[in-house]
Amino acid sequence: MDRRWFNRNVTAMGFTSLFSDMSHEMATSILAQFITIELGGSAAFLGLIEGLSDFSSSFVKMYSGWFSDRLGKRKPLATLGYAMTGLLIPTFAIATSWIHVLVSRILGWVGRGTREAPRDALLADSVEPSNYGHAFGFHRMMDTLGAIIGPSIAFLLLPAIGFRNVFWISVIPGTLSILVFAVFTKEVLSTRKSEKRKLWADIGSLPRRFRFFLIVAAVYGMGNFANTFLVLKTAEAFIPALGVVEASRLGTLLYILLNVGSSIFAYVFGALGDRFNKGTLLALAYLLFSTYCVGFIVFSPMILTYAALFLLAGVETGGIDATARAYAAELLGERERGTGFGVMSTIDGVGDFVSSAAAGLLWTLSSSFAFVYGSVLGLAAMVMLLAINTSFGAIEN
Repeated sequence: MDRRWFNRNVTAMGFTSLFSDMSHEMATSILAQFITIELGGSAAFLGLIEGLSDFSSSFVKMYSGWFSDRLGKRKPLATLGYAMTGLLIPTFAIATSWIHVLVSRILGWVGRGTREAPRDALLADSVEPSNYGHAFGFHRMMDTLGAIIGPSIAFLLLPAIGFRNVFWISVIPGTLSILVFAVFTKEVLSTRKSEKRKLWADIGSLPRRFRFFLIVAAVYGMGNFANTFLVLKTAEAFIPALGVVEASRLGTLLYILLNVGSSIFAYVFGALGDRFNKGTLLALAYLLFSTYCVGFIVFSPMILTYAALFLLAGVETGGIDATARAYAAELLGERERGTGFGVMSTIDGVGDFVSSAAAGLLWTLSSSFAFVYGSVLGLAAMVMLLAINTSFGAIEN
């Protein structure tokens, strides 16, 4: 197979993620407003939905990644996952309470958990190690382009057709994501089927440096609450001046801006990662997260100020998405790659549950408490990662 970084698999997985994110981000960009305005829910309910969705998919991620190592095939599990997400998230359209949203989101995110580790492993299998940064950066760039297009459609259509019809439209790109992945990706790893492997033994044998990195990822994950809370903060800050509809549209527009920054800087960070130390770049992204959390506390609600904070959040999101995966691929061998990505995704999922649930609860007291919580853990993760890089660098030298 062609293992240059811009090959058939990398291209197909990029467009798959573009369509998939276009679909579920179209729904996510208006989810906070839908829950709080149309369904009468609260920030605590939003936090519960976000947190339980991520938690429910977390252990699926670990098993699906390991099982793809054992099976010797990545594509079947990833295809199943894309199908679940693409077809279930649009069913928000029939929700009559936040519980309906919770069920659909959980099932859709189980699909996301099923696909994530095998897909990341397939992406790493498809290129040379020297090109991990470019491949993962391009993939995350395409992923985030979908997250720009989807909310843009929601922003334009929401005033005319309402929340529920936007959810129904999201099924179109969701279906395209399934078809592109199923038709155009090619299996790479296909010789491990007969191996007898045990999940916990394989997890225990993961490289030591990778296991230390997982601790750092857990600390960051517990503080990195969902970006939907930034949209909620915007709505709360601007409703008194703009009214419910316009404040909601502003939140969606800023969410699009966040994804523009994420798309651009996913590739930038990925490309830089092939030239410079990936761990240092990842620590920088952690610092950016801590910084914009402080910004939402100290700055008054002005549109340009919030635009700058959302853009900074986009830079951080793109940096994390591209660099963390490329860094992990660098630390893992081919035979353990699915397992490693699965464990990392599981830890991310548990962290997302903790962070979103904690942010939702803290938000009921004050949104500032949620941002302080995130900022402290982001800063702690940065310090830990730099310490680990320094320690292992000294050992290797």
